[in-house]
Amino acid sequence: MEIKTFRAKSMQQALALVREELGPEASVLHTRELPAGWIGRWVRGRTIEVVASTTVNVPSRLDLPTQPSPPLIPPAHEECDYRAKYRADLGQELSGQLGSLHAMVEQLCGNGKQQEKREVPNGALFEAFTDLIEADVDEATARELIDLLQNEISGDGFPDVGSQLFQLIQGEFQTTGPIQITPGRRRLVALIGPTGVGKTTTIAKLAANYRLLEKKRVGLITVDTYRVAAVEQLRTYADIIDLPMEVVATPREMREAVARMEDLDLVLLDTAGRSPKDETQIQQLKSMLGEAQPDEVHLVLSSTSAPKSLLSTTKRFAEVGATSILLTKLDEAISLGHLLFLLRGCSLPVSYLTNGQNVPDDIEVADVGRLTAAILGVSATA
Repeated sequence: MEIKTFRAKSMQQALALVREELGPEASVLHTRELPAGWIGRWVRGRTIEVVASTTVNVPSRLDLPTQPSPPLIPPAHEECDYRAKYRADLGQELSGQLGSLHAMVEQLCGNGKQQEKREVPNGALFEAFTDLIEADVDEATARELIDLLQNEISGDGFPDVGSQLFQLIQGEFQTTGPIQITPGRRRLVALIGPTGVGKTTTIAKLAANYRLLEKKRVGLITVDTYRVAAVEQLRTYADIIDLPMEVVATPREMREAVARMEDLDLVLLDTAGRSPKDETQIQQLKSMLGEAQPDEVHLVLSSTSAPKSLLSTTKRFAEVGATSILLTKLDEAISLGHLLFLLRGCSLPVSYLTNGQNVPDDIEVADVGRLTAAILGVSATA
């Protein structure tokens, strides 16, 4: 059986090629316009495909009279054949895509693997995956967590996937607990971080809580002489709470200020916001901290920042000596799932969380369970 395919820019040109090569007795078996997308059609124009044969026993559609006649046009049922073929091709393409999607879901959920611990319904794992995505956890982290969940589920009976996922995320990061004050020994705590994350307000909250609630002797030191009205803002808090306050601008002044507050229980050091991309500013901060010799260095980060930016900032400030992360502005973030990317990507524990501007309220000691619940957007009792 001889079947040939011809392609041209128009139906008339394609049929002319059929007549030229196969003769007027050829039978047209199939016609269609090749899909190219609107960009392809704009660049290259239409492409018509005609399939013809001289051996298939069907009535010839290319019989030409002796007198000139209008260009050949395939009968109406040819258009129906074309549409049927198009539907068949489309169905085949969609079937392939659905097959690939099904395979991806099976791989994600561990379908077809021998489960050495407990069988978990694919639907439950897929629901857990979608819950993570809806909580704003990035896709790569969500997939990794689902894989870990599949491998770690153990015990008897039907698994509670949601509870198991909650426990899994709880083990992904640590917290420090509150600042510990030792009687007879001063504790110096520094807050560092980029600009605009709420360091000064957070220091005021910590100072108020330890002075008014814990009844500790608290002092303030600030080196934030760059930001307009930053010193006055902190001084206002110090006057209201009745705290001693020192303003320093050089490493020598830092040494002297720290020495003058030797008899206090807690000294909180407020630093100027520093860009993690500015090497000079980072080195200046490192020099100041070197003179102060703080017992703790809390890296203050805004929870509204992008996950990759948070992680890169954390790694940069870790070089300065950060010992923990303090997350602010939880009330301003639409969701908190993106924080998981940060917490899993760095080795620093979380110290405090803030969720508003009110002093001394809107601050709490970071708790693994409550932070996990916030990340997943569920109740802390999950």
